[in-house]
Amino acid sequence: MARFIIHGGKRLSGRHRVLGNKNAALPMLAACVLTDEPVILTNVPLIEDVLTMLRILDDLGVKVAQQGHTVELCAAGLRRTKLNPALCRQVRSSILFAGPLTARHGRATLSPPGGDVIGRRRLDTHFEGLNQIGITIGGRDAYQFKRSALRGARIVLDEASVTGTENLVMAAVLAPGRTTIFNAACEPHVQDLCRMLNAMGARISGIGTNYLKMEGVERLRGVRRRVTPDHVEAASFIAAAAITGGELEIDNAPVDQLDVIARPLRKLGLAWTTENGHLLRLPGGQRLRVRNDLGAAVPKIEDGPWPNFPSDMMSVAIVLATQARGSVLFFEKMFESRMYFVDRLIEMGARIVQCDPHRVVVDGPARLHGSPMSSPDIRAGMALLVAALCAKGESVIENAQSIDRGYEKIEQKLRRLGADIVRVP
Repeated sequence: MARFIIHGGKRLSGRHRVLGNKNAALPMLAACVLTDEPVILTNVPLIEDVLTMLRILDDLGVKVAQQGHTVELCAAGLRRTKLNPALCRQVRSSILFAGPLTARHGRATLSPPGGDVIGRRRLDTHFEGLNQIGITIGGRDAYQFKRSALRGARIVLDEASVTGTENLVMAAVLAPGRTTIFNAACEPHVQDLCRMLNAMGARISGIGTNYLKMEGVERLRGVRRRVTPDHVEAASFIAAAAITGGELEIDNAPVDQLDVIARPLRKLGLAWTTENGHLLRLPGGQRLRVRNDLGAAVPKIEDGPWPNFPSDMMSVAIVLATQARGSVLFFEKMFESRMYFVDRLIEMGARIVQCDPHRVVVDGPARLHGSPMSSPDIRAGMALLVAALCAKGESVIENAQSIDRGYEKIEQKLRRLGADIVRVP
């Protein structure tokens, strides 16, 4: 298991280029099994979760060719529909093969997926929706999906599940008739997948809303698509620079998506400007200060389905708040275990009161000091890394490979900005 050793207190400044959205690339990779023609994806982040998905595809018999951040896939030679159990356990996104494999090839067998332990992550939404369009699910140790007769259906999701919506869309595009999905997730990565499917010949409307409509088609064709830049990666680097007093330029920035993130972070006194629709400039030396709500009330930052503040940004935002003057309440609504990493921040000197599994109050600024710790998941790991970058002294972060699942060559990119960080195998 790898570890990061960080000596904090170094100002991070320079230029950073954002790669493709992790959560867009994963379903777009799974969608390649919907056609026998080549699918080419560019701006693909070479993170561990993507590499695991490529191993799953290769094991299924899909031809995989990768050069730089471009991946070419061809499922014409697909020879099996049972996923390798060990690979399934490595990534949550393995469940995304259920819909497209079964819709196109009649069946799929998947072991329960892995992924970050941030609370209960239900699959009920996937299974109930797939069943309504003609896919049965059985099995005990592994999930066995079988296509009977695909049919369009009117579906109301019990929650706006991102992966649930993606699985249903990938199956429903081949279901005869009309399928409607109400309470669909509309995150940027869901939109990316839907636009890719339309470019392959699907007929999806309502993209970007919570009401998707699909007219089934008989077949899909190959496509070349660019994965949209990752707003969470961009915001994570913004936080790392801001918390160390540095100035940063971000190229290939998803400016429109960052507008959603900017509004809550303005409550912490953080601001940036944009140019040409893709270049973001973060001024150096920003004085972070909490902006109270009307009547001098303590402000609240809460997450929720898009276009609310993304749950994946909550951990980093909490670290940012430890360096802002004032008090702020964070309300994590999506996952009951997301907040547990704050114990490590408290050990580093942060003033945080954990009210319950979903809410913490942060009072800043606090002088953080280096500490040994372990990364519990991708986003909390990145948050601890950001905390270590501004802390006094040395920090050691164990289980560093968990951060690799969401950020490509993170230590190299931080070093280019001035961080004192090394990876120890």
